[in-house]
Amino acid sequence: MNAQAPTSFADAVASVRPLTQGLKLWLDRSLIAVAVVFVLLVVVLPLALVIVEAFGAGAGVFVRAVLSEETFSALALTLACSLVALPLTIVFGIAAAWAVVKCNFPGRSIMLTLIDIPFSISPVVAGMMIVLLIGRQGPLGPVLDAMDIQVLYTPAAIVIALILVTLPFVAREVIPLMQAQGREEEEAALSLGASGWQTLFRVSLPNIRWAMLHGALLAWARAIGDFGAVSIVSGHIERSTMTLPLQVESLHSEFRFTEAFAVATVLIIISTVVAMVKWWLSTRMNDQQDNTAAAGQAQGANHVH
Repeated sequence: MNAQAPTSFADAVASVRPLTQGLKLWLDRSLIAVAVVFVLLVVVLPLALVIVEAFGAGAGVFVRAVLSEETFSALALTLACSLVALPLTIVFGIAAAWAVVKCNFPGRSIMLTLIDIPFSISPVVAGMMIVLLIGRQGPLGPVLDAMDIQVLYTPAAIVIALILVTLPFVAREVIPLMQAQGREEEEAALSLGASGWQTLFRVSLPNIRWAMLHGALLAWARAIGDFGAVSIVSGHIERSTMTLPLQVESLHSEFRFTEAFAVATVLIIISTVVAMVKWWLSTRMNDQQDNTAAAGQAQGANHVH
């Protein structure tokens, strides 16, 4: 009887396996269906409705709204401010990632928490923080007034707001890759006589370039679409501090719905291009991470031998 027990147990497992596989297949298909329906309802359908409404009054109205002087001014300001803020965001992200990964100092976990704060607070709160900092009643307000420098309600204030809301993106993309790569290559370069700057530009930055570009792209997309922080610090001054998101809100509040949807379509086009570039950068990042993992495994095998 004992000899028959394993056979009976194996038969029981074999009889249950098709049922388990069928349940897993049903669960997988159900989850895929839920995800697809959710994306269609929450993302694809609203985007399609915006585009349909943009052309609701005809292509002529759409073209006039997109090519209007107001839209061109808002687009130029949006691109200019976001492109000015982006290099500063990249520099901060690389410096913060380097400090967290390559350096040992008290308070590293606190620094990581502080880096993530712009992710967790509302952009409106971020804008209010800037107003309190550089406004007339803030600590820097009297200093700026004494120097006759106007920052609040100018493009400079928009740049500051965009830097604040995009601070974490590059750092959060670069930190995991730096941690996976370790310090061996930098230490080898330094031992061979390379200076700190040579190590940075010839070893460290090339190793993180795809993650850096991926984070920079996400930061730029966030800057292009920001409304809350920019709304607080800009003053909504026509053709001076009116970005594209503010232009959409202004047109909508004036009941110029078709024009608002037309300008929103410009933002959708920019977002679509960003999504395509992000997908390409993600593939490059995945390849780099696979190469890093393979190199680490090979190095571990060499140490074992």
